[in-house]
Amino acid sequence: MTQPLPSAFGAPVLRARIRTVAEDFFVEEIAGFEHSGEGEHLLLTIEKRGLNTAAVAKRLARWAGVPEMAIGYAGMKDRHAVTRQRFSVHLPKRIAPDQASLQSEDLTVTHSAWHNRKLPRGALAGNRFVLVLREVAGERALIEERLRRIAARGLPNWFGEQRFGRGGDNVESALSMFAGRRVRHDQRSILLSAARSELFNRVLAARVRDGSWDSGLEGEVWTLSGSRSVFGPEPWSQALAERLARFDIHPSGPLWGAGELRSTSRCADVEYAALDSGDALALRKGLEDAGLKQERRALRLVAEGLAWTWPEETTLSLAFSLPPGCYATALLQELGEVSDTTRN
Repeated sequence: MTQPLPSAFGAPVLRARIRTVAEDFFVEEIAGFEHSGEGEHLLLTIEKRGLNTAAVAKRLARWAGVPEMAIGYAGMKDRHAVTRQRFSVHLPKRIAPDQASLQSEDLTVTHSAWHNRKLPRGALAGNRFVLVLREVAGERALIEERLRRIAARGLPNWFGEQRFGRGGDNVESALSMFAGRRVRHDQRSILLSAARSELFNRVLAARVRDGSWDSGLEGEVWTLSGSRSVFGPEPWSQALAERLARFDIHPSGPLWGAGELRSTSRCADVEYAALDSGDALALRKGLEDAGLKQERRALRLVAEGLAWTWPEETTLSLAFSLPPGCYATALLQELGEVSDTTRN
């Protein structure tokens, strides 16, 4: 169901493999706040290997003797990786079990502190990544030139394949749900997100093809970097051009829902044209009927601090940070054909 994504930078410059071992995909949350040092919530920074976030939450609940709803975390992290993220455990009597009983080969507590509230979803400033590509085939000079262009220009802000389920069948399942098939409440949320993500990616694909994904169109709605705030449309000006050039603002695309598009003129025309096919119309109607409202998401993202090394002749290590809700696979998409060992 999901459509192939166009490249913003041209033909692939490499072929490689990732996640040959879990350590090839490392991600660490950038905390959105400091702990208060008081309160009834124990904040634990946990490094996990081969476990997803939900599995760690279940283990923490068993360890603390509390219901799973007493566990908080800011974001979901993949199982096929080494990840470092924070969890909160509500302990009203401020009595925590021995942390030694929690430690294992696949889970390590690296820091703990008390805080006065549960860790809410989205309470992070971003994520740091270190990705190791192995069996790299490609000309090193071309690969490094591509990386320099990405650092200078940014990346299309694709929703990654994780949003669409194994085999990419979540969008098809969303269409079935919109046609009347009953699903569990937790599954409904996943399918709504997949439907929204698919429509956003289709608009972004249109903007990549016409070259406007990082430059804006007449009638553009702009997002402020590092926030969900939006403004516009407003007339093009030198001030907008300067803010766009320094990554202070980004063009945006629709997260579909009920209500009128905020974009106008040429920008709105492109968005509607990208979403006028039969299945897109069905996805739009399903999201509107589900009560979601029109929102916006940046079309461009910046890989902060992008750096790379070659530990071996055919091994490339990439280090960078991304804002919350952005996908490291967006960078790999612009390099070439990167085979994920866990999906073969």
